[in-house]
Amino acid sequence: MYDTFYQLTGRPFQLTPDPEFYFESGTHRKALSYLGYGLAQGEGFIVITGAVGAGKSTLAAHLLATIDRQRLTAAQIVTSRLDGGEMVHMAARAFGIAVSGHDKASALGMIEAFLHEEARAGRRCLLVVDETQNLSIEALEELRMLSDFQLGAHPLLQILLLGQPEFRDLLQNSPRLEQLRQRVIATHHLEAMEPSEVGPYVLHRLACVGWIGNPAFDEGLFADLGRATGCLPRRINQMVGRLLLMGAVEQKTHIDSAMLAEVLADLERDGSLADPAAPAPAPAPLIAQEVPAAAAAEVPSSAIAALAGLQKALTTHAEQIVELQKAVLELADMPAPPAAASASDARTEALEAALGALQQRIVALEARGAEQEQAIRHVLTMLIEWLESESPRRAA
Repeated sequence: MYDTFYQLTGRPFQLTPDPEFYFESGTHRKALSYLGYGLAQGEGFIVITGAVGAGKSTLAAHLLATIDRQRLTAAQIVTSRLDGGEMVHMAARAFGIAVSGHDKASALGMIEAFLHEEARAGRRCLLVVDETQNLSIEALEELRMLSDFQLGAHPLLQILLLGQPEFRDLLQNSPRLEQLRQRVIATHHLEAMEPSEVGPYVLHRLACVGWIGNPAFDEGLFADLGRATGCLPRRINQMVGRLLLMGAVEQKTHIDSAMLAEVLADLERDGSLADPAAPAPAPAPLIAQEVPAAAAAEVPSSAIAALAGLQKALTTHAEQIVELQKAVLELADMPAPPAAASASDARTEALEAALGALQQRIVALEARGAEQEQAIRHVLTMLIEWLESESPRRAA
């Protein structure tokens, strides 16, 4: 909408990484220098880390768009949580290698054959793995094994790892990744942009879609924008996109700090605004979550009934656990009978047996409570998919 009002040829602030809008800030320039050095070595691992929204994926997209495909064959994996065998098959698929079945040995053999063919054709191979903080130790070890493929003394595969700060911590501190650490030849952590780079960044992206001064921007806006976003590119994109949308709706040709304050207030009301320097908030207790009233009519009554039933059962089990715990405490506090009396011995054994039975019952009830909480999570996930999907009937 705003692109039409401001006569732009595209939307410059979409959140999807696009190499056409690559902006070389100071931290990105350093990262490219490390990438260039690492690629010149032709072996091992290159590691780029950074906070969410710092521009890692855009940097990788820029790299893949500028490499010489006659000399370098590149493939990319955006990971979810993969184990070792899944990682091998994902690597094969990324290079376009068709592997039938799920046999890891066959996949490894086909990858090695492919790498040998590329080497004989005069091309090196690069595998870019994004979101590596999601990978298991086993998957990272499989990547290390892939990097060991050689033709004579020449390595066949180089790997670029992109991840969030927790991956950097894992790589530095895990004793199980010592061999991988020894193969890292270049590493860089992407910081946020400098405050002075926020304005040039925004204007650069606008210039990429034909901006010629409409809208104009207030002189102090970019300083306020930098403070509000922590100078992180993705958050800047989100904020400026909302600013331009507001400007188009209100038909304004000048964007100022007052409009930014309105956008910030709207995002705060929507719950979309967070301190970029603060850790992510802990999720609210599951039982307290509710389906919005305005959307309740869209949710199947059977799902709501199932959720209500599960909540009621979970509450009942919680009450039973409390009662049983009280009984256990009462039994534990009873005075012990004299050791000489056989009748008292029998009573003591009976009490101990009852205490053991109560404890077992508490454990069983807690287990059932955990199962039912998991069921509630599943139902809530279905409800969220029902409400957010573009085709909710089919998704449900």
